[in-house]
Amino acid sequence: MDRTLADFLSENDLAEPEDKAALYDVARITAILQQAARERRWVSYSEILGMLGFRFTRPKMRILCNTLCTVDAEGAARGEPGLAVLVVRESDALPGQGWWKDRQDYQGEWTGAEAKRYVGSLQEQVFEYWASH
Repeated sequence: MDRTLADFLSENDLAEPEDKAALYDVARITAILQQAARERRWVSYSEILGMLGFRFTRPKMRILCNTLCTVDAEGAARGEPGLAVLVVRESDALPGQGWWKDRQDYQGEWTGAEAKRYVGSLQEQVFEYWASH
């Protein structure tokens, strides 16, 4: 029994990549979200982390959230609507608390029906934009 847990995970294709660079890959994350927008769908934090080769953990989610800020900033510079609104919690299909902190155009709670209407309207703008681009 010289096998380690790392060996088992690797042998069963369960090991995560050692290189965390994918979490910072603005171009790749932008492309994933543009495709989701064209498909008129949102993605969960867990789903996008999985697409990047990772299991969900809070530290990885925090890194992803920082990268999403860059994705939106670069998109805004090109005149595009923010894509980060498409990344949501599985529990309620709303973006996490950090996404809400810089919202200048919304003063309500970041959970509940009002938040869902607000997010839905922004997601619809993103869907419409990427349907034609």
